[in-house]
This record gives sequence, C-alpha cells and structure tokens, in this order.
Amino acid sequence: MRSRRRTLKTVALLAAVSVGAMAAWLWRDPLALVHAEFARQRWVAGLSLRQAQVAGHRWVYAVREADRADAPTVVMIHGFTGSKENWYPLAEKLRGRYRLVIPDLPGWDDSERIEGQDYGFVAQSERVAAFIDGIAKRQGSEVVLLGHSMGGGIVALAAADHPQSVARVGLFDAAGVRFKDNRFGAEVLAGKNPFGVEDEASLKRYLDTVFYIDAAKPSIPWPASRAVIDWRKQQAPFEQSVLDRIGRGDERFLPGQAAARIRQPALLLWCRQDAVIDSSAMDLYAAQMPQASKVLLDGCGHMSIVEKPDEVAAAVEYLINKGEPR
Repeated sequence: MRSRRRTLKTVALLAAVSVGAMAAWLWRDPLALVHAEFARQRWVAGLSLRQAQVAGHRWVYAVREADRADAPTVVMIHGFTGSKENWYPLAEKLRGRYRLVIPDLPGWDDSERIEGQDYGFVAQSERVAAFIDGIAKRQGSEVVLLGHSMGGGIVALAAADHPQSVARVGLFDAAGVRFKDNRFGAEVLAGKNPFGVEDEASLKRYLDTVFYIDAAKPSIPWPASRAVIDWRKQQAPFEQSVLDRIGRGDERFLPGQAAARIRQPALLLWCRQDAVIDSSAMDLYAAQMPQASKVLLDGCGHMSIVEKPDEVAAAVEYLINKGEPR
C-alpha cells in the first residue's frame, strides 16, 4: 500500500513538472504549439525544409522527392497572407507520386523580405520563374505549377510568360480577374485590408472569411493567438503595400489578361462558397483558357487546398494524367 502511494506521488510530481515545463515553453515561445503542428504536418507529408538564394532573395521551401526519378515536379505557390504550410494537407495526399516543391514566396513567412522591393504580381511571377529554373526544374521531370489565391495570379503570369519552364498549370481560387461583387472585394477597393488582424475579434473574422468548414479552421489557443495577433499587426504595412498593387493597382487584372496566352494543359478549381475570390472568377479565367478543366467544389470556402485536399488531389492527378493543351 505504501509502495502504491509512493508511486502515485511520483506520477503526480512528474505530471506537475511536465505541466510546468510546458507552461514555461509556451511562455518563451507562444507559437510553439503552432510550429509543432506544422512540423507534424510536414513530417506526415514526408517533406523537409531547405534554403536557396534565387532572384536576389533567400527562399525557404519544403521538398519531397518522388518514388520515381522521372515523376513530374509539382510546385505550389501560396496566396496573400499565406505560406508554404497551407499546402501541407494536399502534399500529404500527393506524396510519393510526384516530386513536391513548396516555397514561401519572397517577402512572406520564412523567405527573405527586402525593404523597398516590389512584391506584386509581375515581380513575383518573374521570381517564381527563376525559382523553377534554378531550383525546381529537373531533367526528365516536367513542372506542374499550382497557385492559390494571390499565388494563382502569380502562376498565371509565370505560365504565360515562361512556357518553357511550366508544362502544366493549376489555378485555385485565383486572384487576377474582376469577379462578382462581394464584401471582400468592396473592402479592398475601398482601401481596406479585409484580412487585417488587430485583436481576437478580427482574427476570428479573418478565419471565418477564408474557411467555410469549421473543422478545417486552425486551432489557435491563447497564448498562441496573442502571438499571432502581434505578428499580424507587425505585418500590416507590408500586407497593405502588396494589396495596393494586386487588389487596387494597375496590376490587378494582369493575370486574367495573361491567361489568354496560357497554352499548357490547365486546371481551374474553386469552391462554391468562396467568400474571398467569388467562384464567378473561374468562368472569367475559363473564357481565356478554353483548354482548362473546371472543378467547382461544394461545401468549402477560399481554402480549398486545406478544406478539401482529397478532391483537390484528384483534380491535380487528372491535370497531370489527362490534361490537354490548346
């Protein structure tokens, strides 16, 4: 009996020490749990992190080799306020079959940002093309370039202007055309940042805007939420400068115009409940890209690549295996 009580005391003491250590860990790094979850997703997808200097910037990117040396290379470009981690759920579904290369765009997340540089559609599309030629492209492996939201606009320009670098192209919930009016678009045109985060309420509004499926929304408990809010507040001037270019400036419709020059096999994928880039944008892109397959998913919002990774993976497989050029 005495031995049992001693064992229980030991277990309780260890538990208390563990809780104390966890609290200290989170106090030092409030985003530790968020980083741990991203690391878990990266491990599940079989990805590893690398760095490279391309187009005057240090890029951080995730990569996974394919099971076959001649498998296509799938390059994934994230959207506004996004990062490479947005693609991890899709990467898990595609692992093994393709070589996966997923960068943080220059200016965003872990990649380098240089004061005074241009991070609009055109400049980023040239950097992406340079990244493909310098890092992603491999002899005997065609490049499939996918872009989400802002990344879709960047990808449209890169595919149109650098056809020798891109064999197939996918635009997911892509910016770059004049879609049907919604609240997000009206706020952008009014000079606001609908994705701006300043407090708990605006963080919730941001997540509610980009996600339709509640279960797909990332869990950001306190103190991680505090750290995310502080970080996003620091990013506000940069986000505004980018939005001024891609949402209100002369570049905002360039991707849709460039789409007419895309000859490669193509995929257009949207969610019916997208509250950011209305699904009417898909038909506007399709009018410029008659060779494109169209996929309209139901029951998801702007984050199709997180909310419906199985369906998106199936569409990517179709693009690679059956997509036709013009």
